[in-house]
Parts: sequence; C-alpha cells; structure tokens
Amino acid sequence: MTQHQKKVGRQTSDAGERYEAAVVRYFEAWNASGEGALGEAVAAGFGEDVTYTDPLADVAGHDGLAAAIAGVHAQFPGHVFRQLGDVDGHHDVVRFGWELIGVADGSAPVAGFDVVRLGEDGRIRSVVGFLDRVPSV
Repeated sequence: MTQHQKKVGRQTSDAGERYEAAVVRYFEAWNASGEGALGEAVAAGFGEDVTYTDPLADVAGHDGLAAAIAGVHAQFPGHVFRQLGDVDGHHDVVRFGWELIGVADGSAPVAGFDVVRLGEDGRIRSVVGFLDRVPSV
C-alpha cells in the first residue's frame, strides 16, 4: 500500500466518524423531549444559522428548527425517529435514511432521507429532507 493510499484510507475513516457523530446528534435533537432538552440538543447538533427544508417545512435558525421538531412531536405523539441503513457522505455532505416509528406498536407511518451539510465544527448547517412514505390525510 502506498503512502497516498494509507493517507486516503485514514481520511475516509476520520470523515466516516465525523459523519456518524453528526447523524447521532441529528437524531438526539429529533428525539429530544421537553423544551429545554430540545433546545440544548438542537444547539449541540446544528449551527446557529442552520436551514432546514423538506416538503412540509422551510425554517432557519435554532428556534425555527426546534419549532419544526416540536410540531412533528405534536402531530405524532409517542413516536421516535430512527436511522435506516448506513450513513454515506463525501466532503462536508452526508446522507442517511430515517423513519418515524410508534413506540407502542412499532408502526412506521413516515420515512424518508436527508442530505445535510456540515460546518467546520462538525455541526449541521443545512438539511434538505425528502419524504418517501407519509400517511394519507
């Protein structure tokens, strides 16, 4: 193995750990309960000027994101988010799948995937979300 291959392998491993850590913090925020815990989790995982856009929301900043998360919790009480599949990324862009599951019965009415961009500090600075499965209204 050449020095270049060793260096690339090390960088890929470091990046993978950075991606995984960001996604863990993402789910900590989306699964936080209580106003104080939610605000702390959003601040820990997302940059102050974060933008979040999906088919149902387009918000900015910690307060906007926390309000969007609280809205989902109100619409789906007793549900939590979990990761689906592996985290994938390159440079400062990460993608991953997720689903919203009912704690009581394991149902998963909503699923999708998100593409996030990381800041230099490892916190998420933007999210573009896609919904693959949503309940009929």
